[in-house]
Amino acid sequence: MTVARSMPVTVSTSATTRRLGQGELRRLVAAHLAADPARAFTPGEIAKALDRSAGAVGNALATLADHGHAEEVSNRPRRYRATATTAHAATPPSGGRVRGTCAGKPAARPSGPAASAPVVSTKEPSPVDGRKPIVRPNGQTYHPRQLADLPDVVALRRLREAGIPALLYGPPGTGKTSLVEAAFPDLITVAGDGDTAVADFIGEYTQAPGGGYEFVYGPLVTAMTEGRALLIDDATLISPKVLAVVYPAMDGRRQITVKAHKGETISAAPGFYVIAGHNPGVHGAVLTEALASRFAAQIRVSTDYDLARTLKIDPKAVRVARNLSKRQESGEIGWAPQLRELIAFQKIADVLGADAAVSNLVGIAPEEDRPVVADVVAAVYGRPITPLSLGRQI
Repeated sequence: MTVARSMPVTVSTSATTRRLGQGELRRLVAAHLAADPARAFTPGEIAKALDRSAGAVGNALATLADHGHAEEVSNRPRRYRATATTAHAATPPSGGRVRGTCAGKPAARPSGPAASAPVVSTKEPSPVDGRKPIVRPNGQTYHPRQLADLPDVVALRRLREAGIPALLYGPPGTGKTSLVEAAFPDLITVAGDGDTAVADFIGEYTQAPGGGYEFVYGPLVTAMTEGRALLIDDATLISPKVLAVVYPAMDGRRQITVKAHKGETISAAPGFYVIAGHNPGVHGAVLTEALASRFAAQIRVSTDYDLARTLKIDPKAVRVARNLSKRQESGEIGWAPQLRELIAFQKIADVLGADAAVSNLVGIAPEEDRPVVADVVAAVYGRPITPLSLGRQI
């Protein structure tokens, strides 16, 4: 697909009536951002251009931002723009997707950010020093935290070795995905949302370049056959009927049946492991009993405010976040800045100045919580604060 640098990507309606393959929507969204790198887009604007659901596009944008391939520049409404690596994220994996044949063992490879990750055997995992920062696949650094008297990355690796599935839960932006990426270099990720279908896990038939149709295996099959870790991000946004396709792979059977591909049986290779992410309180996120029962280890992930100081984020902004977090825990408000918002705060301060960053912190708060947020910010900074806005004509 050739993208003109001066125009946003558009996709004809006839092209978007088919279901996209794993990672394909994310590449289309990245291409749209890269085509106009100076502009910030809302999920709705991109969804309209691509003729896709705004929810699916929003999820793709969040995934791109988590991997450093997009930058969230505002929260209300959410707007994203390209980074230096967005164009790379828009490029399909080298050689295209590996398609299955009508018989034999699948040899699929994942698309998206995990496609270039090395395959690491869990029998002899690469050494990891949980006391030192770890470089994630996108080049960003993860700083390990303590979990059960162990560095969190080491603890997750031990759970994997013992075959104990883990569920990480906590507010968005607290570093759940970052932790999993740091722990498992062989990770494959499924970004869940309300539109996620069984085909997004198992695979489906797609039209081959030379005509006819071929079956393309999905990330679940790839992770099982290659013995890799599979992260189901935002798992509780996925329909329980869809998510049930993963359960047979997680229990003692460690097998699934691909009904869409001649009833083929897929067995999990040693090392296959499932970990999931859950954002409690997010609209539509429901942790069902069936899902919870599959994850013996359930780990709460909150923002590490000490890390925020280590990252040289304005101490006053960290103090504001701590204060609001306590109020959120007490039920007084429903929102508090997490590490993602604090990192964005410092970036804005470095570009536009501290006053603009403080005003933006108030502006990104949900409207119902904004008065309390403004009061807390004003108390810490010693002056009234209003949301970031345009001023008089220059």
